[in-house]
Amino acid sequence: MARSVNAVASRARRKRILKQAKGYFGRRKNVYTVAKNAVEKAMVYAYRDRKQKKRNFRSLWIMRINAGARQHGLSYSQFMGKIKANNIELNRKVLADLAMNHPAAFATIVNKVK
Repeated sequence: MARSVNAVASRARRKRILKQAKGYFGRRKNVYTVAKNAVEKAMVYAYRDRKQKKRNFRSLWIMRINAGARQHGLSYSQFMGKIKANNIELNRKVLADLAMNHPAAFATIVNKVK
């Protein structure tokens, strides 16, 4: 009896990997074995960086709040401590947006906590 190989599934699997590698440079886009490694590595980076993106944004918000608070004579930690003490429930994302795009509104918050 002849050996049965599922060529349809094999081709579909290779085609899927090569489609994911579209736009890569050199052999990474059209040689299956190279593309497979590149796509696997890209998936690892994508998974890792979905977590890292959250950390990066939080640190960006902290920098912006710190810059806004220092213009009013407070450090970031002093400002956040006073925010918590006065039960102002604005998160860092909103505070950073106010500090950057609405300095007058941020100033009223700083004056309220001082």
